[in-house]
Amino acid sequence: MTISVRKVAATAVTAVLGAALAGCGGGAAPDAGREARLGTPAASASGAPTAPAPNGAPPSPQAGAPAKAPTLAPGPNGLTPVFERAAQRTDKTVALTFDADMTSDQGPRAADGEHFDNPQLISTLRTLKVPSTIFMTGRWAEEYPDQAKSIGTDPNFEIANHSYSHHAFKSPCYGLPALDAAAARADVDRAFAAFRQAGAVNTVPYFRFPGGCYDDQALRALSTAKVTAVQWDVVSGDAFAKDPDAVAEQVLTGVKPGSVVVMHCTRSAAPVTEEAIRKIVPELRKRGYRFVKVSELIGK
Repeated sequence: MTISVRKVAATAVTAVLGAALAGCGGGAAPDAGREARLGTPAASASGAPTAPAPNGAPPSPQAGAPAKAPTLAPGPNGLTPVFERAAQRTDKTVALTFDADMTSDQGPRAADGEHFDNPQLISTLRTLKVPSTIFMTGRWAEEYPDQAKSIGTDPNFEIANHSYSHHAFKSPCYGLPALDAAAARADVDRAFAAFRQAGAVNTVPYFRFPGGCYDDQALRALSTAKVTAVQWDVVSGDAFAKDPDAVAEQVLTGVKPGSVVVMHCTRSAAPVTEEAIRKIVPELRKRGYRFVKVSELIGK
């Protein structure tokens, strides 16, 4: 597709700063040959049965298949399928996704006052009535359990898995420590467990690789988790951005029917995202777009 000069520059800056951001989905591309691994749509994962919760609470999803939601069929040789943009590309729908990033070793920084959350962004999405998918790390859910529960019990949102530790599932990946296959699979389960512990129930069987980095080995490692890997086709450039207008322009330039936009829900690493959203949402609505969660795009 045609990419503006500003978009190229912003994406390059995002890549350079990726290591500092700990590879939180800022624009890394998967390896060559990804098209051969994309799953086919129209498969539906019903999820593992859930046991009734005490005191009449909603049932807790199980790790690996946390909720009933549409997924893609496995790719060749049973590899985890990868979703990037809706197959139905005439309907003017778009999914805004937000990575709630926190690595396993950033607890001391949070204790010192660094904000890995962004409650104002969540409030603005609610005010503007924008259905959204939050790709959350398990460590983030542990650090902000009240917020994880609030997001995960709000029908406006769905929580997807962004790993527990935010370590790499493929190396190299922005300098992130790499997990082997067994550790990668366990990391996904641990994140789902952290969501349940926080009380989030609106979880879906979708997974976003830290940094967007994956290969066949990573897809094979997650094949038993019964998740659909979700990438994106529009990079917002909000990582470390200081100009909300530039972020908004990049999104508005890139969005097409069926697009998935990657943004961030981390104040310290993406401080202008909320302001950019207040520009992006009304303009896309003016253009006839409807905002949906990733689950609706996959279900088309």
